[in-house]
Amino acid sequence: MSVECRVDFYVLTASAPSAGHLACRLCLKAWEEGHLVTVLAPGEDEARLLDELMWDFPADRFLPHELGQADGDVPVAILSAPSQVPTDRDVVINLTAEPVPEPKRFRRLLEIVPADSRLREASRTKFRTYRNLGLEPLHHEMQAF
Repeated sequence: MSVECRVDFYVLTASAPSAGHLACRLCLKAWEEGHLVTVLAPGEDEARLLDELMWDFPADRFLPHELGQADGDVPVAILSAPSQVPTDRDVVINLTAEPVPEPKRFRRLLEIVPADSRLREASRTKFRTYRNLGLEPLHHEMQAF
């Protein structure tokens, strides 16, 4: 992709809703802006839970999505393996502890940092990884949304 990847870290606080709720909100916004989104879940069970959440959140909207590899007509794909991210997607929301491979392939990379301080070290490592690749990650503290 010719445009440099923008990396945003959304840091959840104890008072913020869950990472899944934020992922849904970010997916909805990206879809409304015309993007194709992949959400990377930490495992198959978490991917299924996120799929269920997207059917109900937000309550007043429908977010078209698919669990597993989505064709180009489905705006949001929920995957459990970073190696599965198709090249036609321009936004990736990462809920895993691992950095996204080859992040410069995408227009946007959205990292959701858990509120639990014990789980934040993985996000710090991802931040350093992206910075070492020449990207300049941005930081957003999420009190509520």
